Amino acid sequence: MLGTIINAGAIIIGSIAGILIHSKLSQKIVNTVFQGIGLLTLTIGISMSIRSENIILAVISIVIGSILGEWLGIDIGLDKLSERLQKNNRKKNSISQETSDDTSSARNRFKEGFITASMLFCVGSLAILGAIEDGMGKTPNLLFTKSVIDGITAIVLASSFGISILFSAFPLFIYQGTLTLFAAFVARFMNEAIINDLTSVGGILLIGISFNILKIKEIKVINMLPALLIIVILSYFCQ
Repeated sequence: MLGTIINAGAIIIGSIAGILIHSKLSQKIVNTVFQGIGLLTLTIGISMSIRSENIILAVISIVIGSILGEWLGIDIGLDKLSERLQKNNRKKNSISQETSDDTSSARNRFKEGFITASMLFCVGSLAILGAIEDGMGKTPNLLFTKSVIDGITAIVLASSFGISILFSAFPLFIYQGTLTLFAAFVARFMNEAIINDLTSVGGILLIGISFNILKIKEIKVINMLPALLIIVILSYFCQ
């Protein structure tokens, strides 16, 4: 678990640094950085999406995952979570329309930042291979490397999205920690082909997130997240 703990800590420290930097930046600079993050997310998503050699499985996973996500109402649940985390910033009595609109915008931005960071930090072969390496009792060099990358990324993201990036350390800890604890079991199934398929679907979802960040098209990426589980199952049984 050492690698995951350090990884989560790097994100928290990077997020705090990013929040402090944000307070000293003009809105114009923040907006430009925000657009840069969108382009960075798009680039990472494209590079990840081409990893799989079986695009049909990715398509099926996205379709089934989207249907499942809509049925479960994942976006609604996350909206409620975002509202709870920000409740101390909201007035409980007689909120004006202007304040209500501002609160809704802040909530959407919080959710967008949380999803973006969680996807960037959790999805990818480095997270999977690093957690397995850690769980097998080896020195977690992969997660040490990932910690440096994620820490720098957290600074950039938090300078635009704010505190929502800090909270993304928790799903990363749960995700990588679970893989680490069950590494012996996971290693039997997570071969290179499955990892590539998972990375590819994750990349496609990141492309959708980049569209949201760049305001090209509003895409419900959060409701497509079950596709990450579906692709693992399909990839395993289709080999």
